Amino acid sequence: MAIPLLLWLLLCLLAPTFISSSPVQDPELVVEEVHKSINASRRNLGFLSCGTGNPIDDCWRCDPKWEENRQQLADCAIGFGKQAIGGKDGKIYVVTDSGDDDPVNPKPGTLRYAVIQDEPLWIIFARDMVITLKEELIMNSFKTIDGRGASVHIAGGPCITVQYVTNIIIHGINIHDCKRGGNANVRDSPSHYGWRTISDGDGVSIFGGSHVWVDHCSLSNCNDGLIDAIHGSTAITISNNYMTHHNKVMLLGHSDTFTQDKNMQVTIAFNHFGEGLVQRMPRCRHGYFHVVNNDYTHWEMYALGGSASPTINSQGNRFVAPNDRFNKEVTKYEDAPESEWKNWNWRSEGDLMVNGAFFTPSGAGASSSYAKASSLGARPSSLISSITAGAGSLNCRKGKPC
Repeated sequence: MAIPLLLWLLLCLLAPTFISSSPVQDPELVVEEVHKSINASRRNLGFLSCGTGNPIDDCWRCDPKWEENRQQLADCAIGFGKQAIGGKDGKIYVVTDSGDDDPVNPKPGTLRYAVIQDEPLWIIFARDMVITLKEELIMNSFKTIDGRGASVHIAGGPCITVQYVTNIIIHGINIHDCKRGGNANVRDSPSHYGWRTISDGDGVSIFGGSHVWVDHCSLSNCNDGLIDAIHGSTAITISNNYMTHHNKVMLLGHSDTFTQDKNMQVTIAFNHFGEGLVQRMPRCRHGYFHVVNNDYTHWEMYALGGSASPTINSQGNRFVAPNDRFNKEVTKYEDAPESEWKNWNWRSEGDLMVNGAFFTPSGAGASSSYAKASSLGARPSSLISSITAGAGSLNCRKGKPC
């Protein structure tokens, strides 16, 4: 059979690399070398590739005109939240005022004024700013908060709430030191405001939300969770975020008795779970969770936990255990005896275990359950360093690839 021209060219380009390379015993290092060679060869052949292996970043970060093509980002989502279009096809709204003086009657130019509008909006920022909110930022549907091109911090007050709305993208924001709010009136649309009880103090709280994508944010040190999704939320992707200095990182599922969360589907991909984290990366209940190609470099208690029979599909992650010999286990089965949790469906496939880390699987590997917890193809765990190198908010500058 004739070799296709493209394959022949690739073989010609790759051959010198293989001949000159010294023997490598570790098969994962072999895979990494092959992928590097293929990426280099694709560039030589004129293909557009950033070479990171991160499909979200390779979709837009190579473009020096990203600032002119901001809404292209909405086409780059992956996973269960890939249909989240945010404010695509809406107007660009520029935040010029970092203030939040009146949560009931927000001033034009503020972030709060932008997120409550009824029409789709793609929200960007005129300059670097620190926004300290007086109350929760309650978003309306079809909104994108896009921090690229500025250093934007939402910090020191209540933070972001996505409640009973859909099609939300939150990208490129630093979210930290979030506090509780409430016992106050807050506007959530041009025609409605209402009384809010005390909030939890999450970085991003998703409550009955759907088609939500949180990407390239840096999150740390909030009162409750960094990102929590509860009360029937679904179709969510949490990707490329850098999370640090926090105890209970991520809760997915309201309670063991709240069975509406059985339909929850969440993709957690390409994130870096970094220094100062303790537990819940995430803690899952009831639903279907695809944990793929993340870098877990720090935990004090455990990384992945859950109760109420969630399905956890862990693929291509790197788990670096702490030095404490009593906390090497990646997993924690909660609120159930072994006779019960052994029938749940938790699996590890292609994960890289470092420093004594180990994953305790469960279940018989029911294909139907894992089909509902599969949302994209995992890359080899040996590529984690390059895939997650850009996790967190990026320093994007106009006229240059980001």
